[in-house]
Amino acid sequence: QVQLVESGGGLVQAGGSLRLSCAASGRTFSSYAVGWFRQAPGKDREFVAAINWNFGSTDYADSVKGRFAISRDTAKNTVSLAMNSLKPEDTAVYYCAADRRTLGYVPTREYEYNYWGQGTQVTVSS
Repeated sequence: QVQLVESGGGLVQAGGSLRLSCAASGRTFSSYAVGWFRQAPGKDREFVAAINWNFGSTDYADSVKGRFAISRDTAKNTVSLAMNSLKPEDTAVYYCAADRRTLGYVPTREYEYNYWGQGTQVTVSS
């Protein structure tokens, strides 16, 4: 069982930056893919970014390419999402998700992840 805990959300002005972190309790992220999804009010949850822990391969939604960066910290066993040039449309609850992946594939769909965190709110004011 993998329990995920997100941190780092908050309120920021448009153009600002935030850094989210996802930590796993009970095990390491080795052999897992870790993704970030977000859900804005009244909208479906959508993919943001993901990383394959062992291979370091990444993928991003088009809407965040060039602004967001996902990375892993092997010493802390965390995955971070650095969010820059934030826009009001980035406002959402951000969820960390994880699933076991022994090859280099980077899953981008909700159903490909079995473990989810509780979410952290990100609010970008205009």
